[in-house]
Amino acid sequence: MGMPGMPGNGWQVMASFRRDGSVTQQKLKPGTVKRIASYARPYKRELLLFLALNALGAVIVVANPLLLKAIIDRGIVPSRHDLVIWLALGVAGLAVLEAVLGLAQRWYSARVGEGLIYDLRTQVFGHVQRQPVAFFMRAQTGSLVSRLNNDVIGAQRALTTTLSSVVSNVISLVLVVITMMILSWQVTLIALLLLPVFVLPAKWVGKRLSSISREQMQLDAEMSSLMTERFNVAGAMLAKLYGRPSEEEDNFSQRAARVRDIGVVAAMYGRVFFTALTLVAALATAMVYGVGGYLAVDGHIQLGTLVALATLLTRMYGPLTALSNVHVDVMTALVSFDRVFEVLDLKPLIADKKGAAGGWAPDGTAPAVEFDDVAFSYPSAEEVSLASLESIARPDTAPGRKVLHGVSFTAAPGTLTALVGPSGAGKSTITHLVSRLYDVSGGAVRIGGRDVRDVTLDSLRSQVGVVSQDAHLFHDSIRVNMRYARPDATDEEIMEALRAAQVGGLVEEMPEGLDTIVGDRGYRLSGGEKQRLAIARLLLKSPSVVVLDEATAHLDSESEAAVQRALSTALAGRTSLVIAHRLSTIREADQILVVDDGRVIERGRHDELLLAGGLYAELYRTQFARQEGAEDREDGEGNGLAAGALVP
Repeated sequence: MGMPGMPGNGWQVMASFRRDGSVTQQKLKPGTVKRIASYARPYKRELLLFLALNALGAVIVVANPLLLKAIIDRGIVPSRHDLVIWLALGVAGLAVLEAVLGLAQRWYSARVGEGLIYDLRTQVFGHVQRQPVAFFMRAQTGSLVSRLNNDVIGAQRALTTTLSSVVSNVISLVLVVITMMILSWQVTLIALLLLPVFVLPAKWVGKRLSSISREQMQLDAEMSSLMTERFNVAGAMLAKLYGRPSEEEDNFSQRAARVRDIGVVAAMYGRVFFTALTLVAALATAMVYGVGGYLAVDGHIQLGTLVALATLLTRMYGPLTALSNVHVDVMTALVSFDRVFEVLDLKPLIADKKGAAGGWAPDGTAPAVEFDDVAFSYPSAEEVSLASLESIARPDTAPGRKVLHGVSFTAAPGTLTALVGPSGAGKSTITHLVSRLYDVSGGAVRIGGRDVRDVTLDSLRSQVGVVSQDAHLFHDSIRVNMRYARPDATDEEIMEALRAAQVGGLVEEMPEGLDTIVGDRGYRLSGGEKQRLAIARLLLKSPSVVVLDEATAHLDSESEAAVQRALSTALAGRTSLVIAHRLSTIREADQILVVDDGRVIERGRHDELLLAGGLYAELYRTQFARQEGAEDREDGEGNGLAAGALVP
């Protein structure tokens, strides 16, 4: 609903004044506008038609009051019935044309706007997917989602809402003022003199509205953050185990109350704003009828001219006030574009180098994995992330701490290499370098004699399979999660991999089989079942190099035994690097690397290292010796497959 005296424009004007004026103080990067134009280029034809329709709509704004003037002065006053009917039909025709134009404008606006949103979103999503793991460790998920939603939508307004508003308002205003000056320069000047009375109070209330709007968004974000943390599976479980329900409710109630209170304040300021604009518009209309009526009585203007002036006045204040704040609207849209470009300009730290080769020859043999004098430091924040995505006051520019120092070893083809050592020694870092989640700072990692930096990431990751201690499953069916490893896999191939991973029987017993939804991060499954599904996914991928990052950590003994049986299948005939958690893995290892403080300080087989009496012997006494008796008993009893079930 438009306000009296400003049909159709009232809420747009109000929205314009609610915009945050502080954005005009921000500095855009050089070339931003030119870069925006490159995104508009594919929609050049639609944009030109859209702007032409807006210009035609602005002409109708003036044409309608002039037809009303003609009806009165040339039809009603001289009693010309036929002319009144024809002119009335003309008014009706203009109304139909305006409605058709409105639909056409909305079509082209949607075509351009939604197309631009699609282009930006898909580009940002694809670019973010190529960022290294370190990026996701630092960036807040909510901030990333905001870039793909709020900022992208804000950016598209630059090419639809803001641009069309400027074009139509400028044309409307010029035509209205010229027409009013021709009809009566006296009434027009008085109307313009009243403009400060209209705009200044609106700007004052608008600034207050802008401040309230910022606070409202912040409070909404805080409340949404609390809900998000409490409503995901991990958060809900933690709240139930450690939280106190009444205190949780009180905490949420306090945040919700602040949102409620600021909502009431915003609503009242909005009503004051709306009422003030309506009142000033009504006073201006009264002035026109007063002054114009006096001139009409004296015969200086015709009655139809008076009606036309009053109608045109309602079409003047809306564009004037909207244009008075247009610099804020334009800068808001440009800043949104700049924030999107900020993400797109962050170059992925791990990428295919120019001339990178394809995959290894599919000869079926497992390749050797070689570390040659490898040094590594984790990248600094400025290399992998943006401070604006981390919600911190200033970027962390501290250099990365050196984690690995001159690590050299060779895992022979088809052998099992176990990594042991205290927590924080660098074991996981070594495994990350094999799959090139990070690049070495010095030295080289080679698979099959080829530096992992010399081959494409796709070919490398088809060669290397990883199972971590917290295997991730998407909130989807078992089939979809399995086919993430190999999209062309048949159901029979999937079931074969599931059976090999000791979880096929469980899936077959489920009422929905492969269509069973595993839940958020796989939480509908037990820990052991989830790990076996992850191993089955690795088997379906069938890599020649396997990396296990404590894949059996944090499991109960029954689940761990089932996972171990699945792993024996997964490791057969493959070159394997395993962060050892279980004594049986160490005993079976072809070589054991003892890692401490980023260095390989001991290497050999289990018995050799025990006799050497070094760190491995100490670790064995403190971490592994107690497993020996338990594992001997398990071997004697011959435990069968533990039957798993969905967690209710």
